[in-house]
Amino acid sequence: MSTEPLGWPAMREAKPPAGALSASDFRRAVEMLPLVSIDLLLRDGAGRYLTGLRANPPARGAWFVPGGRIRKNETLRQALRRIAREELGLSVPAESWRPRGVYEHFYGTNFAGEAGRSTHYVVLAYEADFPLDIANLPRAQHQRYRWASAEAIAADPGVHPYTQAYFKE
Repeated sequence: MSTEPLGWPAMREAKPPAGALSASDFRRAVEMLPLVSIDLLLRDGAGRYLTGLRANPPARGAWFVPGGRIRKNETLRQALRRIAREELGLSVPAESWRPRGVYEHFYGTNFAGEAGRSTHYVVLAYEADFPLDIANLPRAQHQRYRWASAEAIAADPGVHPYTQAYFKE
C-alpha cells in the first residue's frame, strides 16, 4: 500500500549531470574511497598566490587555494581546464599548469559537513602564472578572494594547514 497521496509523484533526487554521482551515491563513495582532486596554485605578476575563503565543507571558513575533484573518465588536461573554468571562470590552457606535487588531505567531515564521516583526498597540485581581477570571480566555492605572498600564506593562521603546506616546503 502506498503512503503517498494520490496524484503526488514520489520524491526523487534530481538526476546528476553526466559524469557525476547522485548526492546519496557520492556520500557513499566519500565514505568508502579516496577522492582524486586538483588544487590550483595561481600566481600573479607580483609573485602572489590566490586564496579564497571557503564557503563549503570540509574546509569551510578557512582560506584555501581553488581546486576540485577529477571526474570519472576525465583526463588530467580536461580536469585542469574544467576546474579553472568552474572555480575561477578562467579559460587557462592545460599546458599552462606545471605539476607542483602530490599531497594527501584528510578531513573529519564530508562535503555535507557531517561529523564522523571522513573525507580522504589525493591531491595533485598544479601551479600557473596568470594575473586576473579577483572582483568578478565565482562565489560558489569561495566567499571572497585575495592575493598573498607565499610567506604570508604560510604564516597566516586563517589559512588552512593543507594550503599552508604548499608554501612551507
